[in-house]
Amino acid sequence: MGILVLMFLLSIAAIPGSLSDPSDEACLTHLSKSLQDPNKSLQNWREPNFANPCNDSISNLQGATCNNGRIYRLSLANLNLRGTISPFLANCTNLQALDLSSNALTGPIPPDLQSLANLAVLNLSFNHLEGEIPPQLALCAYLNIIDLHDNSLTGPIPQQLGLLVRLSAFDVSNNRLSGPIPASLANRSGNLPRFNATSFQGNKDLYGYPLPRLRNKGLSILAIVGIGLGSGLASLVLSFTGVCIWLKVTERKTALDEGKISQLMPDY
Repeated sequence: MGILVLMFLLSIAAIPGSLSDPSDEACLTHLSKSLQDPNKSLQNWREPNFANPCNDSISNLQGATCNNGRIYRLSLANLNLRGTISPFLANCTNLQALDLSSNALTGPIPPDLQSLANLAVLNLSFNHLEGEIPPQLALCAYLNIIDLHDNSLTGPIPQQLGLLVRLSAFDVSNNRLSGPIPASLANRSGNLPRFNATSFQGNKDLYGYPLPRLRNKGLSILAIVGIGLGSGLASLVLSFTGVCIWLKVTERKTALDEGKISQLMPDY
């Protein structure tokens, strides 16, 4: 019995303590292919290192932080990265924080990020991202921070995001969003954090509380009154001119008629 226990312990010791997850490998491989790195900031983002990115025997990947052999944080901010956000990021299923801010990324936010069930921080601000905010992000129930400001996102803000009860920071300012601000985000009930106007400003076609009411894009009251007075005065002048002309014509006609009558009347 003792021999069997000893053999079992030896077999456990032979297993590497930080085996990489195949999903993490696929996640990093596809992400590296979708990004362009003109400043060569990600020098060790190479295929061999993706096979075991959390192995302490090799230099850790820039911006990648591991925990228990899995990548749980990717912080690639302010690296002048270009390209798009790979939908295969969803393979990093243990990811808790994703920060790709202050780069030059384009394209949409992949709806596939809904598979990141443990994601708590999503920061994609200061890029050139386009398209709509995916409502599927509401499936990331642990999201605490959503920062998407200063992009080129369009369409409405998904009402589903108001279902994220852990959400304490939300910023979609300076985009091209349109439509009403969901009450589930701006006027939350109970102890849920409410987000003020700074979270939504800079979107020309976005409206509703807590943004200030839109000013009347038509004519102001003073302008309408001025136009009314002006048109009234113009009408009065035209009417007066018309009356004068009518009186002149009538007077002339009367004079002519009187002349004709005087000619017809006999002399006494």
